[in-house]
Amino acid sequence: MNIVITHHQLAELVGGHLIQGDPDGLITGLNSISEASSGEVTFLGNPRYLPAFKSTKASAALVGQDFAETMDHLALIQVENPTLAFSSVIRFFGPPARTFQPGVHPSAVVSKRATFDPARVSIGPCAVIEADVIIGHGSEIHGGAYVGARSQIGENCVLHPNCTLKEGTILGNRVIIHSGAVIGTDGFGYEFTQGHHVKIEQVGIVQIDDDVEIGSCTTIDRARFGRTRIGEGTKIDNLVQIAHNVVIGKHSVVVSQVGISGSTHIGDLVTIAGQVGIAGHLEITDKVTLLAKTGVSKSITEPGAYTGFPAKPLMEGRRLLTAPAKIPEMMDRIRELEKKLAALEAREA
Repeated sequence: MNIVITHHQLAELVGGHLIQGDPDGLITGLNSISEASSGEVTFLGNPRYLPAFKSTKASAALVGQDFAETMDHLALIQVENPTLAFSSVIRFFGPPARTFQPGVHPSAVVSKRATFDPARVSIGPCAVIEADVIIGHGSEIHGGAYVGARSQIGENCVLHPNCTLKEGTILGNRVIIHSGAVIGTDGFGYEFTQGHHVKIEQVGIVQIDDDVEIGSCTTIDRARFGRTRIGEGTKIDNLVQIAHNVVIGKHSVVVSQVGISGSTHIGDLVTIAGQVGIAGHLEITDKVTLLAKTGVSKSITEPGAYTGFPAKPLMEGRRLLTAPAKIPEMMDRIRELEKKLAALEAREA
């Protein structure tokens, strides 16, 4: 069945104001700025896309409160945050959300010593729940997920297919763990003695606080002692490695392919961009932004943006990053100066 909504109804849906366009115009779908066609709605969430936005073929668009461009061919709906408001449009036009279906699938392997209410928990096919696991109300454990002994899962958590919680892992409420993530494997600890590497026991745990989301194929190692901890509201992308005894504060963001070495402590509201590497036993204070491919070898005690290897404050780091490109020109200038110096020396001789 086709879904249709008027411009006026769309404005009400997103909590915005129709500042331009026919209130009775019809919208039948949604799309990106560059791919939208007549009858579809899009949004401008970042000023860098304004040139493409001016030529979009969409019929309507969500824009911010400060939008002042003239767009005669578009119905414009002004909202406080276009990116967030567009989520309502996605939910309206998108497929229906997966409904919570309580119960335990017959193929799941569940210890009799696990504690949960089957009428208020969903456990999918071939999931494994070991002994002494506690699962909170409203949590979903999808097919093939593994939950190790003595783990605790809070309320309204989602474990996607084939993710792994090793023994003793603690999840708060509303935690989301995507497919292939492994939480609580042994930390990477060895002692070289008598010509070979001897494994050091890792007996700590991993604690994930409320409202954390962890992407696919991310790995978070258990602590050697104590706990590796991810703070409330922090979001971690796919393919991230977090080593033993790392602590990440509240509401931080860790982007894909980041590696954080053991016993490093990261503050609140920190953004770590793609492919950043952080050495072990460091302190990174609150409100730090590490740009992509930054290498952190020393503690960072001042908030702000950093880049380069080793990490430097943004402007200093950018100057260092651009310096190698100037080397050929500098070598040419040095050779010219050497010729002039040799000529002067010859005349004086």
